[in-house]
Amino acid sequence: MSLLVKICGLSTSETLAAALDAGADMVGFVFFPPSPRHLSLETGRALGAQVGGRALKVALTVDADDATLEGIVEALAPDALQLHGRETLARLVAIRQRFGVSVMKAIAVERAADLAVLPAYAAVCDGILFDARAPKGASRPGGLGAPFDWRLLEGLDLDRPFMVSGGLTVDNVADAVRITRPGGVDVSSGVERATGVKDVDMIRNFIRAARATEELAVR
Repeated sequence: MSLLVKICGLSTSETLAAALDAGADMVGFVFFPPSPRHLSLETGRALGAQVGGRALKVALTVDADDATLEGIVEALAPDALQLHGRETLARLVAIRQRFGVSVMKAIAVERAADLAVLPAYAAVCDGILFDARAPKGASRPGGLGAPFDWRLLEGLDLDRPFMVSGGLTVDNVADAVRITRPGGVDVSSGVERATGVKDVDMIRNFIRAARATEELAVR
């Protein structure tokens, strides 16, 4: 199975084009105002149209209500919703049924006990994304550019596709793939020259490095 490569937090036509031209399988767009990568619905609509079927479109949200999700789905027509909040199992099921879109739940990982929720989430989601737990007091979920201990996922037996995120860069993606053997990798800050500002060369180099690890991801 090929390793899926996702570039998340894209916000400009230029960087989106770089990701698509370099062969990204998934492109992510953030709809969460506290994030420096947050998009308006108008920008999301324009970037979504630019994708033109060349990659899967993923909308990242955090505890969004139905009205917010309706706007995102109408504007972007995402292939998947990536949920980073405290959504309950019932909420995940309701979102999946109401919007008819694949649901990927982000799991914050810091220690082994954080994985106890996996069986329940795997039963109702289409995929899982493992991310580093945000520092205490952070205004946004996610690792904010920091990796977690990938050894916590070593030998993981999960009946759903999963991706690894959090602090990935061109220099460490091979180690992340070798240890976790994921279905995909997801990068955002690791391809930025400043917070929220993607770099086209870093995007290209990351995708190239991730592709070179594909044989390590085969389970």
